[in-house]
Amino acid sequence: MLITALLLTATQVPDSGRAYAGRDRAIAVQIPRLEQTIVVDGALDDAAWAGAARLTAFSQYQPVDSRPAEEETEVLVWYGPTAIYFGIRAREAHGDVVRATRADRDNIGADDHIQILLDTYNDRRLAYLFGVNPFGVQQDGIRSDQFGGGAGGFSAGGRSFSGSILDGNVDLNPDFVFESHGRLVPGGYEVEIRIPFKSLRYQGLARETWGINVLRRVQHTGYQDSWAPVVRASASFLGQSGRLEGLHDLRRGLVAEVTPTATGSTTGAPDSAGRYDYRGVAEFGLTGRVGLAPNLTLDGTINPDFSQVEADIGQVAINERFELFYPEKRPFFLEGLELFDTPNQLIYTRRIVNPDVGVKLAGKVGATSVAVLAAADDDALSVANAVPYYGALRLRRDIGRNSTAGLIGTLREDGSAYSRLLGADVRMVHSRLYFVEMQAVQSWTGSGGQGASGPLMEATWDRTGRSWGFNYRLTGAAPDFTAAVGFVNRTGIVQGSAFNRLTWYGRRGAPLETVSGFFGLQRTFDYARFLSSDAIEGGESANLTGTVRGGWNVRLSGSRSFVVFDPSFYASYTVERTQGAVTDTTAFAVPGRLAGLVGVSAGVTTPTFQQVTASAGVATGESAIFPEAAPGRAFSFNAAVDWRPATQIRVSAQWTRQAISRQRDDSRFSTEDIPRLKIEYQASRAIFLRFVGQYAARRRAALADEQGRPILRDSVAQGAQASNDLRVDWLFSYRPSPGTLVYLGYGSSLAENDAFAFGRDLRRVQDGFFGKVSWLFRQ
Repeated sequence: MLITALLLTATQVPDSGRAYAGRDRAIAVQIPRLEQTIVVDGALDDAAWAGAARLTAFSQYQPVDSRPAEEETEVLVWYGPTAIYFGIRAREAHGDVVRATRADRDNIGADDHIQILLDTYNDRRLAYLFGVNPFGVQQDGIRSDQFGGGAGGFSAGGRSFSGSILDGNVDLNPDFVFESHGRLVPGGYEVEIRIPFKSLRYQGLARETWGINVLRRVQHTGYQDSWAPVVRASASFLGQSGRLEGLHDLRRGLVAEVTPTATGSTTGAPDSAGRYDYRGVAEFGLTGRVGLAPNLTLDGTINPDFSQVEADIGQVAINERFELFYPEKRPFFLEGLELFDTPNQLIYTRRIVNPDVGVKLAGKVGATSVAVLAAADDDALSVANAVPYYGALRLRRDIGRNSTAGLIGTLREDGSAYSRLLGADVRMVHSRLYFVEMQAVQSWTGSGGQGASGPLMEATWDRTGRSWGFNYRLTGAAPDFTAAVGFVNRTGIVQGSAFNRLTWYGRRGAPLETVSGFFGLQRTFDYARFLSSDAIEGGESANLTGTVRGGWNVRLSGSRSFVVFDPSFYASYTVERTQGAVTDTTAFAVPGRLAGLVGVSAGVTTPTFQQVTASAGVATGESAIFPEAAPGRAFSFNAAVDWRPATQIRVSAQWTRQAISRQRDDSRFSTEDIPRLKIEYQASRAIFLRFVGQYAARRRAALADEQGRPILRDSVAQGAQASNDLRVDWLFSYRPSPGTLVYLGYGSSLAENDAFAFGRDLRRVQDGFFGKVSWLFRQ
């Protein structure tokens, strides 16, 4: 019997404790399979950990890559029949400097934390992200190499480029079911993680190979470390990951989830007599998910709950000409959302406002990712007294090691009105440092017997080098191009940009660690006259960013721009004039090119201190006042402070201010102040209390021309506007796991005549109570 027991033990611990040193490029891991289970409690004392593979010898990758990590990190990994397990030993050689709080899910960015990236298809394009802080508080989402990385490190044409593949394209909105617990120990912290195979989509092969990397953020230094030796000189971050080899006999079982939801709300507002009138509504919904295969999932919903427990952060909008973007937050749409990604955001699920029913299929079949969405929206949103139907199809085929080719189709059918779109795109990585991205799309729209169509096309060439990178891009959208299911907030133009990046790296231990310069230009042309006329707006800019030892980040920039006011925008404008005793109107004179608009800005972000993190930025310069087609001067300021007085309490405050003055007489055209305060108390892992208060004080003067005469639009004077709005929200949350939760909340909207007076005229204009209960049943 003793001999039998010894033989059984030997078969359960293959290749016991083998180390894989990342800096030695030992990144092909033969992961042990153990027929065991453990209690996930944060203590790495179960016998199974002795047989785990050990990932060691991390490298620094931010701010300077290819250097040995200053802190020692060891990650243990093994798998059983139904789950994969990770054990983390994060050492800290600088004393009691670990940053850790009892935070809400995903809110660990200011803490020390570990991120595990699992590329379960081993396609080096998408990876599950599972993050934990030292207490095991969870962070999860998807990291992608597609449609978001670039060497430019700038924002151009409404699109952000990261400046390095290492900054990543990360979506933290999805929530996955997994277990984690952690604890502080002398000299660092330890965490245990269990990720069930039910929470993953993977290839479903007899023997699997998964991509893997582990990242560590050390807040007191601002350094980020990587187990796989990731370098900046590459067009792909996930392409440099390691591998978990030899996974077999994975028992995912039947994946079936049902989440019934009940919501109730009572909303009050003053009636015509000034009395408060409350009206309530209750709704019931059902969302289900079935794993058709390890690589394919079907989701369906009936009357889904899309209640928001926190409003979108206020954005400055007085002098904006185009629609502002807000991210998706609703659970049904977030599942598999990364598979709908396209260049130019041609699928934007917030266009579906309040659907009655929806269905979605997402996954990967061989080398082709598949995502299909269909929904019927509320008929109250119809423009044709019908039910609006939405559909979206996204196919993407892997080509070679890192390249892809994709197809996209969308539609919105609303009675006799329709909007349809069909297109293709390709992303080709070449010579390790470069990628080329191209897209061609055509849309067709119709309503009332009238139809129109138009194309959108884009071409991008990018180089992501360690010291030198560039991003060159050209995009054109016809005036009649419409993406009814997407987010394309400007058409009828051709936009071009060319940016270059140069980066200098300091010596190890030097006060100045990196300096990056971004230099480039942008031009926007009228689509119909692209090759026959000058640009209608554009500019040149230079930006410097520096990383100072200890985690400080500083930013300086300067720009010069020009704009040509579009006469069609002002076609309904007239000007009131008085001659003697006679008052009449005359045509509004649209000025021509407004050039030489010079601006400068500066910003700083502090390290993550034990209790406080802060950032501030200021910008000033000449600008265009678009509602008046006139030159102006703009000043903006923003500041944010994150204070953690205790491990369970977090206070976040921020202030955004923008002021615009007219150049002709220095009179104030507009001001906007938006302070926001959030206080969070994490009573336990599952119980969470939050208060959010946001004030928005907005002022805009009456519109006037360059001679100070009143401007009329459609014969109506455009008088001064002012609003002082306060929004207050309270929330109690009990969420033991994703999908299972209880929310109880109260929200109130108030207004007053004088900004920040908080006097007797501060009055409620609307308030309400809401509650939500949902329960995830998982097979």
